[in-house]
Amino acid sequence: MNKSIRNTLLAAAAVGSMSQAALAQTASTAQPAKNVVLVHGAFADGSGWRSVYDLLTARGYRVTIVQNPLTSLEDDVAATKRALDRQDGPTILVGHSWGGTVITEAGVDPKVTGLVYVSALSPDAGETTAQQYEGFAPATEFVLDKARDGFAFVDRDKFKAGFAHDASDADVAFMRDSQVPINLSAFGTKLKAAAWRTKPSWAVIASEDKAFDQAMLDHMAKRIGAKVTKVSASHALFMTQAKVVADVIDQAAQQAAAAAK
Repeated sequence: MNKSIRNTLLAAAAVGSMSQAALAQTASTAQPAKNVVLVHGAFADGSGWRSVYDLLTARGYRVTIVQNPLTSLEDDVAATKRALDRQDGPTILVGHSWGGTVITEAGVDPKVTGLVYVSALSPDAGETTAQQYEGFAPATEFVLDKARDGFAFVDRDKFKAGFAHDASDADVAFMRDSQVPINLSAFGTKLKAAAWRTKPSWAVIASEDKAFDQAMLDHMAKRIGAKVTKVSASHALFMTQAKVVADVIDQAAQQAAAAAK
C-alpha cells in the first residue's frame, strides 16, 4: 500500500476513534446525575447534611459528604476533589455558605454537571471571598469569636440568633458546641477558576439568613445565572429545610442532563 494512502487511512481511523470517544463522553454527561457531593461551610461539619443525605439516598442517589478541614481554600478544594475522584459518573456538586466558594473552584471537574448553592458564596475567578461582602450591609447578628491563631468560631451567645434561629434548642446546642473554626485567611485567597461560568447553577436562598445581607445573596445568584428557590429559614437551612434543599438537588440532576443533550 502506498505510504501516503496508509497514513491517510490511519489518520482517519484515529479521528473516528476520537469522535466515538467524544460521543461517549457526551452521552455519559447527558445522563441524569446519580451522584451528589455535599460540601459544608464554615463553623460546621458534614454531619449537618444528614437529613439531606437520607432524602437523596432514598431517591436512589449516591451521596458523598466532604469533611472540609477549613484550614485554607486550597485544602478544602483538595478535600472536595478527592471526593469527586471517587464518583463513577455525572455528579451534582452542592455547597453551603463558604462551601459555595469551594465548589466554585472545585466544580470545574469534568464529572460535575451542575452546581447547587445553598445560601452560599460564589466568587469569580480572580476574586476573593471577602470581596463578595463589599457594598452590602453587615451581618450584625452573625458575630464571630476570633482566636489568636487566626481562626474563628461563631460567638456562643449569638449562635442561635445568627446561625440557626429556626432549629431546636438541642440542635443549636450541638451545632454550637461541635462547630469547626475556619482560618480567616481563606477569605482573602483569590480563586483560580469559577465553575459557574461553564456549568448550570441553582441557588437555595434562606430568606431569614442572618449571616449574609439578603441583597448580597440575591446579587450573587443573579450574577451566576442561578435558578433560585427561596425558603423561609435561617442560615442553617441545610438542616432545617432539608426537603427543600434535596428537592432542588434532585431538580438540578434532572435539568442539568436535559441541558446537556
